[in-house]
Amino acid sequence: MTKVCVSVPPKTVDEAFDLIEKAEAQNADLIEIRLDSLKKHDRLAEIPRCSKTPLIATNKAMEHHGKFSGSENERQKILMDAAKNGFEYVDIDLSTPNMRKLIVDLREVGAKPIVSFHDFNRTPELSQLNKVLEEEIALGADICKIVTTARHVEDNLTTLNFVSKASKKAKIVCFAMGELGKPSRLLSPVFGAFFTFASIDEKRKTAKGQLTIQEMRRAYELLGLR
Repeated sequence: MTKVCVSVPPKTVDEAFDLIEKAEAQNADLIEIRLDSLKKHDRLAEIPRCSKTPLIATNKAMEHHGKFSGSENERQKILMDAAKNGFEYVDIDLSTPNMRKLIVDLREVGAKPIVSFHDFNRTPELSQLNKVLEEEIALGADICKIVTTARHVEDNLTTLNFVSKASKKAKIVCFAMGELGKPSRLLSPVFGAFFTFASIDEKRKTAKGQLTIQEMRRAYELLGLR
């Protein structure tokens, strides 16, 4: 009911092994590997071999608040390498060039595409969120990811209301970033989101307002949720 994906930002493949082991020890349902944090990408094939948990490959460019500074072609090549070598999911931004071809290519090698949209400034109205959802569905997303930013506590209600309805159309991940968005991060799976994100610990948060998996598990336990 309350699936949690732990997002980890390893600098080396050896560190990725260690972080995966720690995430699995805390019963992560999925693990996102932030490939844009890696200094080198020549040992990608080794990462899935050490994991019993489904892995998500994410390689965010700097213009999307990530750390990858190479070309778009290089970025996509790394994602395809991850898909070919056993990452179950690959996260691609809605604005990625040649999106349709990339999705077809990912599916051909057995990976499931997560098409993601981020608004780093605000939480759009429901009509705009629905428009993004329909675009992601039309592209062939296996999971539709729509992440906004909470400027007001009421923005949590907007995202949770959206998740409740959108989850009947597609596998959806949606919540609001920022300190004010913590309620939506925690509660979105309760309202139908396929999963939510957490950090492995306080030092390795990959987004503003992210809770640790320990905090989330404790909160779900207190609420009587699993």
